[in-house]
Amino acid sequence: MPVLSRISIAPVKGLRMLHPDAVDLDASGIPTDRRFFLVGERGELVDATAHGKLLSVVPDYDPEHERLRLVFPDATVVEGPADRLGSAVATDVYGRVAEGRQLLGPFDMALSQLAGRPIGIVRADRDGTAQDAHALTVVSRASVRDLGVRGGRGEDLDARRFRINLEVDGTDPYEEDTWTRRPVRIGDATIRVLGQIPRCVVTTLEPDTGKKDFATLTVIAGYRPRIGGRGGLPFGMYAEVARPGTVRVGDEVAPVSATRAGRMGAGGR
Repeated sequence: MPVLSRISIAPVKGLRMLHPDAVDLDASGIPTDRRFFLVGERGELVDATAHGKLLSVVPDYDPEHERLRLVFPDATVVEGPADRLGSAVATDVYGRVAEGRQLLGPFDMALSQLAGRPIGIVRADRDGTAQDAHALTVVSRASVRDLGVRGGRGEDLDARRFRINLEVDGTDPYEEDTWTRRPVRIGDATIRVLGQIPRCVVTTLEPDTGKKDFATLTVIAGYRPRIGGRGGLPFGMYAEVARPGTVRVGDEVAPVSATRAGRMGAGGR
């Protein structure tokens, strides 16, 4: 029986991911996921693809009291209000515009010193707008283990490098690919799997240090067809929320049969 084995969120896009035991899903995905994102001095998106050190920064966001806390690799802690906002910013996020406002406080200086270039934090005006493409991402542990074996790392390849929201255990490798356009029940919620995720260089980085440690893309290219024949290298799946609800680590993951999914679609749900 497939189960939800790990939940991952990034309150600040580009920094270390966190792993809560339970989250609420709504139309935006996981509401606090990527609520903040990083920009350069011209408002351009900044992430760990070019600045791996950012993965060593651990964010702690308290939405109830609107506080943001960043812990740096030397144990320095920088914190302040998460709702003290400045100028409006519009940033290109892989072909989509994410609008928000600059977060004021001590964060910019500390992040800029770590990265060696000017970096600021922006709070998105609307949850979900700083996602790369869709509200949620899904992958199976079996797929990650298979990739690790193929790449000579064995079965202990760290799945966190893929920065996936929902990790599932108890499936065959790449079984999640067969869920395309199907509803999948998890806990109190239902998601709908949409299609394959094209992967980027960040997947080659060790998820705690940001140092390149695995030729992820080279290994994937050796055995997985590109998306659409000429697109990106696929690993993991995009998804959207079909029915809001709470999901918890350990919840059963139950794909709806293709026949039943068709009936649900015909019913206009």
